[in-house]
Amino acid sequence: MRDYNHYVYILTNKHRNVLYTGVTNDLRRRLYEHRYIERNSFCKKYNCYYLVYYEWFRNIDEAISREKQIKGWIRKKKEALIEQCNPKWEFLNDQADHW
Repeated sequence: MRDYNHYVYILTNKHRNVLYTGVTNDLRRRLYEHRYIERNSFCKKYNCYYLVYYEWFRNIDEAISREKQIKGWIRKKKEALIEQCNPKWEFLNDQADHW
């Protein structure tokens, strides 16, 4: 199996009270899809467009496993993960333009 770039990411809404966890091989494209393409999705319903956390993986199986792990966590544990790398919960979407 070939290795590629994969990302596990967490999005939130403007008020930072909803969290969405996903996995993708193109984070910039996926952020665009969440915001402008998808019509009847969780992210569209709750306006979860703001990237607050991401991890990079070379192997898709590891990325999917990590996504499932994070999705199984309670919110408090997800918040602690975000705050390790992004203590102010800044929106990181602009950083995706540099990948």
